[in-house]
Amino acid sequence: MEQIQIIDSKNHVGETVKIGAWIANKRSSGKIAFLQLRDGTAYFQGIVVKSEVPEEVFQLAKSLTQETSVWIIGEIREDSRSKFGYEIGVTGIEVIGESHEYPITPKEHGTDFLMDHRHLWLRSSRQHAIMQIRNEIIRATYEFFNNNNFVKIDPPILTASTAEGTTDLFETNYFDQKAYLSQSGQLYMEAAALAFGKVFSFGPTFRAEKSKTRRHLIEFWMIEPEMAFMHQEESLEVQEQYVAFLVQSVLDNCDHALDVLERDREVLKKYTQLPFPRISYDEAVELLKKNGFDDIEWGDDFGSPHETFIANSFDRPVFILNYPKAIKAFYMKPHPTRDDVVICADMIAPEGYGEIIGGSERAIDHDYLLEQIRNHNLDEKEYSWYLDLRRYGSVPHSGFGLGLERTVTWLAGIEHVREASPFPRLLNRIYP
Repeated sequence: MEQIQIIDSKNHVGETVKIGAWIANKRSSGKIAFLQLRDGTAYFQGIVVKSEVPEEVFQLAKSLTQETSVWIIGEIREDSRSKFGYEIGVTGIEVIGESHEYPITPKEHGTDFLMDHRHLWLRSSRQHAIMQIRNEIIRATYEFFNNNNFVKIDPPILTASTAEGTTDLFETNYFDQKAYLSQSGQLYMEAAALAFGKVFSFGPTFRAEKSKTRRHLIEFWMIEPEMAFMHQEESLEVQEQYVAFLVQSVLDNCDHALDVLERDREVLKKYTQLPFPRISYDEAVELLKKNGFDDIEWGDDFGSPHETFIANSFDRPVFILNYPKAIKAFYMKPHPTRDDVVICADMIAPEGYGEIIGGSERAIDHDYLLEQIRNHNLDEKEYSWYLDLRRYGSVPHSGFGLGLERTVTWLAGIEHVREASPFPRLLNRIYP
């Protein structure tokens, strides 16, 4: 008898198999017990018919409690009535681990309760579906960059220099000096790009922002590509191709998850249509002012209501180009004909999900960068290695960062970014 996973049932129709699973739910009539089984790969139904099994097996099936772990033995059958398409006719059950008074029941629970039990909440069908989409985005990320000849490079998590200042960073002692948990691997990826041409990183980043919005986490994952010999316009093409690839991969490979989340596939399909629209920061401010946003002035950064309105003016993700120099990071390339803006772009997701990508062409003039480092009150000594990149064979280069959890939130169509992380770190939450 072969031991299989639920997801492989289609390859074993008519065979008697053994499956390790948990009892997600159950119901029974006088003569039949219906077991909803999950094993981490999928959910499907086990049918226990009283007349076809020993009495003790039928009574055991009726007594099983939520989240009890079991070995199930039975024959795989096609089931056209279920979304999964298969079921198992149970002939034997062996209890592995009992579960009593499981705290998360089919009734409604408050958010705080569910977050306190995040280690168990992950087992629910909705959370399972969200994590499947997250996993697919990760898988597709590697496929996209590998197919396009990028090399994966891992930047450090502990750093002495920072990409955007130390205001929102977690500081720690590194023996006899200060260090910070990384807010971005970008500066290191620039060094890597000048060694390998096209590179990307994929790792955790940390922001000590005291924010309670539905878009922010304290710890999140970033995908950060960097490309040598590439200007901003070429980088924008890579960005939109990458995002469209992610959307298509979710559509192709997360069918059941999209069903569980009731995500509209027709809406997602629009996000694969290239090119994405582009507007300048100047045009975005003008658009907002014309539509009653009297709180915005040129030079202000956009808040959530502003980004949402701009995004809703289009039916796809939109690039906002060339923000004011004063509100962007020190390393961005200055505009060739204007002193007040830099060559950069944010990609704003539709449906109110906000910025999912921030990117720019990088400044390559050594003296300009040194001046910027001083203007931002950064330690010149700590950035000496970064300035070396401009001393020894500098080239035009561009890059961007995509936030994984925000992208998961958007493509899954969920309301809060906390559900896009398996164990989210929030302003007032580090448990479990």
